[in-house]
Amino acid sequence: MEERRDLELPTEPMTLNMGPSHPAMHGTIKVVLTVDGETIKSADVYPGFLHRGFEKECERATYTQIFPYTDRLNYVSPMLNNVGFALAVEKLAGITAPPRAQYIRVLVGEMARVADHLTCVGAAAMELGGFTAFLYMLKARDRIFDLLEEISGARLTHSYVRIGGVAEDLPDGYPGRCKDAFVLVRSAVADCDKLLTRNRIFLDRMQGIGKITAAEAISYGYTGPCLRSTGIAYDVRKDSPYLVYADLDFAVPVGENGDNLDRYLVRMEEIQQSLKLCEQALSRMPSGDVILDDPSVALPPKAATYNTIESMINHFKLIVDGIKVPPGEVYSYIEGGNGELGFYIVSDGTGRPYKCRCRPPCFTLVQSLPRLIEGAMIADVVPTFGSLNMIGGECDR
Repeated sequence: MEERRDLELPTEPMTLNMGPSHPAMHGTIKVVLTVDGETIKSADVYPGFLHRGFEKECERATYTQIFPYTDRLNYVSPMLNNVGFALAVEKLAGITAPPRAQYIRVLVGEMARVADHLTCVGAAAMELGGFTAFLYMLKARDRIFDLLEEISGARLTHSYVRIGGVAEDLPDGYPGRCKDAFVLVRSAVADCDKLLTRNRIFLDRMQGIGKITAAEAISYGYTGPCLRSTGIAYDVRKDSPYLVYADLDFAVPVGENGDNLDRYLVRMEEIQQSLKLCEQALSRMPSGDVILDDPSVALPPKAATYNTIESMINHFKLIVDGIKVPPGEVYSYIEGGNGELGFYIVSDGTGRPYKCRCRPPCFTLVQSLPRLIEGAMIADVVPTFGSLNMIGGECDR
């Protein structure tokens, strides 16, 4: 045995670039790995290869024109971005959307959360070789996208929410179509649960991998499913309720170990809770307006714009000059698909924000990736990074 050790060649650390062209790195992330054989000794994450310039774009756009920009932050659940930005502007302006609009916002926001989790779980399974689960999840997500397209007219980047409400009311027969789609989503989630949750290969790749403690998660600024996987039941919808969440019944799923498996399990249960919230929003939704009856905030109906001089002038002023938001600053936050999604807005009293800063959940999650993968194997990078569910559009700085 002593002779064999003498014959072994000494190893040296090797530096590897993983991304940005690696298929699991979403086209924007580069991870510089220092490895000893297959073991990761250190890692350095570079998240900035997108350069969308969201905050600078907002400085020259009216508050209404910013909604398409927010769609492209988290492009998997853009309705939640719409809702978060609208609530920030409304908080600064001191206005509140009508009750029916608030229920519609809950409905579309929770459907967006379901789409986000379906994408995350399906992609994570695919990256580990579970292509069937990926197809099941995306088929279910397409039914959610059908519903969001029907209500907004756009399949992915919706621009549906407005300051003071939403653009349009629910179409005729919409609740029934939601009910049918939710049946399919639940069936797909149940099938994937059977395929993955007790699958020996899936468990070996997920259980105990990418583990982080609750204290460490808090120190990194974790929120959302990744924080809840460590056992901390922090959810903005419960701890700082907005819209009508305080009147709705839902649970906050939590894990115990803070590993890749717990992050998967938390998202799977959150899909069920979000569908439950959607059904409650549909059953309790009151009648009434879907946007404030206030000409200083809401665009006039198209028929009135075309046929009366007053409405045409009002439309022109809101489009060209924008909604006049009182001077001041505000920070408002909601529970996004991956955690706390916040907007910090500074107004100088004009129709365009002086400053608009987004606090995306993904940026704080990605900064912890070196901590999660150091000491692990190269193969563990893909499932661990996938479990964080990094979305490049909101991670860009």
